Amino acid sequence: MRLAGTADKKPMNARKILLAAALLLAGVIAGGCADRTRVAAAPAPAQRTSFDAALVARGARLAAIGNCAACHTQPGGKAFAGGLPLSTPFGTIYSTNITPDPDTGIGRWTGEEFLRAMHEGIDRGGRHLYPVFPYDHFTLVTDDDVAAIYAFIMTRDPVKADVPANRLTFPARFRPAIAAWKALYFARGVYRPDPSRSAEWNRGAYLAEGLGHCGACHTPHNALGAEEKQRDLGGGDVESWHASSLTVTSPAPVPWTADQLFDYLRGGREVKHGIAAGPMSPVVHDLAGVAENDVRAIAVYIASRMRPEGPDAQKPGNALFASARPEEAGSSSGTRRGTASLDEGEGIFIGACATCHSAGLAATDRQPVALGLTTSINAPDPRNAVHITLEGLWPDPGERGALMPGFAGELSDGQVAALVDYLRARFTDKPAWTDVPERVREIRQGMRDER
Repeated sequence: MRLAGTADKKPMNARKILLAAALLLAGVIAGGCADRTRVAAAPAPAQRTSFDAALVARGARLAAIGNCAACHTQPGGKAFAGGLPLSTPFGTIYSTNITPDPDTGIGRWTGEEFLRAMHEGIDRGGRHLYPVFPYDHFTLVTDDDVAAIYAFIMTRDPVKADVPANRLTFPARFRPAIAAWKALYFARGVYRPDPSRSAEWNRGAYLAEGLGHCGACHTPHNALGAEEKQRDLGGGDVESWHASSLTVTSPAPVPWTADQLFDYLRGGREVKHGIAAGPMSPVVHDLAGVAENDVRAIAVYIASRMRPEGPDAQKPGNALFASARPEEAGSSSGTRRGTASLDEGEGIFIGACATCHSAGLAATDRQPVALGLTTSINAPDPRNAVHITLEGLWPDPGERGALMPGFAGELSDGQVAALVDYLRARFTDKPAWTDVPERVREIRQGMRDER
């Protein structure tokens, strides 16, 4: 639910180069048109203290659904002061300072300019914004809700903080090319309720598709960073993690229900599915304080996209959960693939993992989720399993949550690969991953780069 157009950094292939060249040419042509539509910056509002307290409180809840703080706050930095590096296939974009500081933040922005940024992706000076700011989703947010978010943001503490310049490859750093990107992939719009669905479902769709921008992470992106709408919520990439499909193609062995999704979104854990990790952690952190009916509405909408229809849809998954122990969930007699490597992985599992994950107890709120039920082990690629093995799971300070140490300092790349391969073979009936060593090296290098 965090970033639009993010993915692993990879060299641009020939198709991407051709598309980028076409986009550059179109951008040059469109640049003049964009300049003619430039709107002069208005003077700074004179007074920020007149916002209604109820409006500010509503804006706070909406900003939490939009996960604004997570993207606009760097680790150890002041809230909303920007500077968080956002990795894209075209380089690094640093999130902006959205505190009401008049010089380095958005303190001079009027409500109309803020609305234009949210709905059209154009900043106060008339420049096109990069779609890493997901205005392709925010365009669905009502004017009234945007006004509430504006009231909340403009009553935060102003922080004087310049952010680093973006580091983008050519032609992505040629900002007028965004006009062409918008012509291809961006459409202004409002959310139109589905009259065949309940009010709760429509509320969830409005929040998930708009402010929550779930598709920014959970939808595949094309070579130019645009969401492939024909595969909406079909699984995507974010910050070197895999964002699982939120459709019937979900890899979860137990089909999700609305109640399970609600528990997961509010608490970051669901005993039939697993624990929120990586980029999903700040999402559930924010949703923990959102109105219960809004979180439940999101769960109702997403569950409707994920589960097969019919009264018997839950039976196979429920049978799997009923018999699941941490050491037995999934295919406990998985086919041996690459026996030497799997034997090594089994030895590592017994030595490092079995104390917690083979306790012989059924999965409960107080026990580890059965490994065979977790999405990370059943996912179409190994990135999430590798991340969790290397980095562990750590609750935010002062919060309850799963605690698991990472093994980046204890296990070599080869040992991590052997362990992850073993988990896949031992606890699922899915085919072996074919790129585990490469993924381990990539993720380990990314951890070094972040230091």
